Order: sequence, then structure tokens, then C-alpha cells
Amino acid sequence: SAAVLCLGDGREGPVASGAERGELALWGRDGVPAGRLRLSPAEDDVAALAFSPRRPHRLYAAHGAAVALLDVRALREPVERLRFNDDDVNCLAFSDGGDLLAAADDSGAVKVVDLESKKVVRTLRHANICSSVAFRPGRPQSLVSCGLDMQVMLWNLQKARPLWTTNLQECGTEEDSLQSAGQLFNPPLAHSLSVASCGNIFGCGAQDGKVRIFRVTGLKFERELEFKGHSLGVSQVLFMPESYWLLTGGNDGKVLLWDVSSDVGKQQKSPAKSLHKRKGQAAATTRKDGKLNKVASNDHARISPKLSIEHGEKVNWITCTEIKGSRRVLVADQSSTISVYPLPES
Repeated sequence: SAAVLCLGDGREGPVASGAERGELALWGRDGVPAGRLRLSPAEDDVAALAFSPRRPHRLYAAHGAAVALLDVRALREPVERLRFNDDDVNCLAFSDGGDLLAAADDSGAVKVVDLESKKVVRTLRHANICSSVAFRPGRPQSLVSCGLDMQVMLWNLQKARPLWTTNLQECGTEEDSLQSAGQLFNPPLAHSLSVASCGNIFGCGAQDGKVRIFRVTGLKFERELEFKGHSLGVSQVLFMPESYWLLTGGNDGKVLLWDVSSDVGKQQKSPAKSLHKRKGQAAATTRKDGKLNKVASNDHARISPKLSIEHGEKVNWITCTEIKGSRRVLVADQSSTISVYPLPES
């Protein structure tokens, strides 16, 4: 009955949706409701959902500052409530093995919890709201995060400080520097990020309408690509499984599908080689950034979406799932309904 804020797809079984005022619903792959629940207290919104990779029947729901554990086989009151964050949680992310859960919140903190011991193993911090966090596939100790402080950060759980940080306002193109006055009104607040299956490429969507693609090399990451397809902020980015196809959703009501494989796939480097070269590259970082900026300023014209969906409403969340043997994109917006669109098969 309220605006749907988030979606969760466990690849097996139902799809989940979370909404304002504590509403949570499960859906069969045919679109028929499979369960419904209102979490208490009802004034707290359900802002993020994540299915356990290890136990697909376990659904974790960010509800205010708490994380509720639910059993989708019998949707009743939470099996357990975890409370490690001090402020409202915006994003949940699992490590590959499902033993670690990261929860990013409005205070800027990311609490990384060991679900076996129920203990916080690391607290990572942004200076402002942390909007998105993701583990890198195949690297259970490595995370990326972004926030409304315009920072994108690379973390290793063995260290409390980030390995590498980029301020989106400082890594703009030459075109941006001419419009720096406009940045005051439309700063690149970072809303969402997604890591490709390879673990080395990730995308970030920001308030300035741009999508930035980064490549992790060793202990740092560099901007690989930048393009703009949305006239307003990019609220959601999502790499599709086992590919370099990227879905983006915006405040302009558009959902776009991009193919960045020709730009990032052929340049995949070995992390070990990158690490070996790191010291020699350090002195050339400024020059390299300048070169990247020139490349990036041409990306806008060169890269165009493969598919454009005029959804019409501000996008809150997108997910990609398989329904009746075909891939579909599910879109949640300011309404109480979830839209389903077909995706090209090739």
C-alpha cells in the first residue's frame, strides 16, 4: 500500500520487496503475492533487502537501524533482529560465502558483521550518509562503498582505513571544470554502486546524472570510463550476472541498459601484475588522471544505451531476475506497484 523502496532477488524461490511503513512482501515468479508482513515499529521503512547466498530461504531486511532476519518458507515475525547500526540502514551486502554481512547507514558507518558469532568485525566510515556498499566477488575481504560525501572507497577488512579513496567532485572531466559553478547546485553525491562478476570492475551512479566505471588494480582503483544518459540523478546501477552489461535507473524516470564490454573487457589486467607495477606508477598518477579525463570527456558521445525504458517515475530500485526462462528487469518507484520489463536475450 506504500511506496516500494527496495527489491531483493535470491535467484531461487520468491522475489522480495520492501516499502515504507515497515511493509514487506514476497512474490512468486508468476507475479502472484506469496506472503506479506508489516514489521514493527511501522514508522520505520524497509530500505534494503538481501537473500543469504548460503541459505537461500533466509532474507535480511534493513528496517530502520535494525536488520530483521526472516524465513521466506513461512513469512512470520522475524526469526531474529540484529542491531549493530546506530542510524537507519540504507544498503545490505553479503560476501560470496554468506558469512559476512555489511550494513551501510545514515551516520556514514558500514558495519561488517560475522553472522556466525553475531559480532561486528569491522566498522568502516564515510563523512556523510553511506548510500551503497558491495563486496567484490571472489574477494571476501574486499569491499567498495560510496556516499553523499561524494567519496568512493576501496576497503580491505584487515585495515580500518580505506586502501584508496576518490572524490567524485575532484575527478571530473575538462567539461566539468568549465561548469564548476553548476556543481554547487548539482554535486556528484554517490547514490549506488555495483561490482561486475569479475570483481575488478565496478560502476557508480551519482546525482550529477553520470555513471562512472572504475577498475581495481591491486590496492587502488582508477576511473576507466564515464558517460551520461540520465538528465537527473542516477539512483541505481546494476551489473547483470557474468557480463559487462549495466542497468541504470534515474530520478528522470528512465531505465537504461549499457554494454561496456568493449571498453573494459579487453583490458582486464591481472591484479598481481598491477600490484607489481604499482610503485612505478605512483609518481605518474597525476599525469595518468589527466589522460583519463581526456578519454572520459569523449565517452559521453561514444557510448549510448542499448535499451531505453521510459518508466516515467523516479526509480527507487532495480533488479534483474529470470521469469519463465527469460530475463526481466524489475523496477520499484514512488508508487506501491512493481513494474516488470523484458530484456534483450542476446
